[in-house]
Amino acid sequence: MTEIDAGDAIYDLRKKIQQIQADLSQLGDPVSEIPELITSANLLRSNEYLSKANEKKTELLSAYEQYSMALEELLSFVFEIQHDLKEILKAQSSMIPSHPKKQSKPKTKSKITKK
Repeated sequence: MTEIDAGDAIYDLRKKIQQIQADLSQLGDPVSEIPELITSANLLRSNEYLSKANEKKTELLSAYEQYSMALEELLSFVFEIQHDLKEILKAQSSMIPSHPKKQSKPKTKSKITKK
């Protein structure tokens, strides 16, 4: 059940990352200065853009952190399964006799020819 939850979490986090990346790309390029506006207005516009971009990048970093943690958890499940499978193989191989019985060869009748 935990493996399924981890898979769902990874899928959800991947979708969240894609949405944040789309939001970030919708912000577009940094705001260019408009000559008609005074310097302080240009700085305010630039600050607003940078604040939004920084917020989205922080969200993106957080989502990637959660994503990598979920992947690490899933990978640990894979290693546990691999270890369990190795133990099963060892147990099964120990049940196999090391010296298999020799199959008896059918006796062939030798023909004695008289001279």
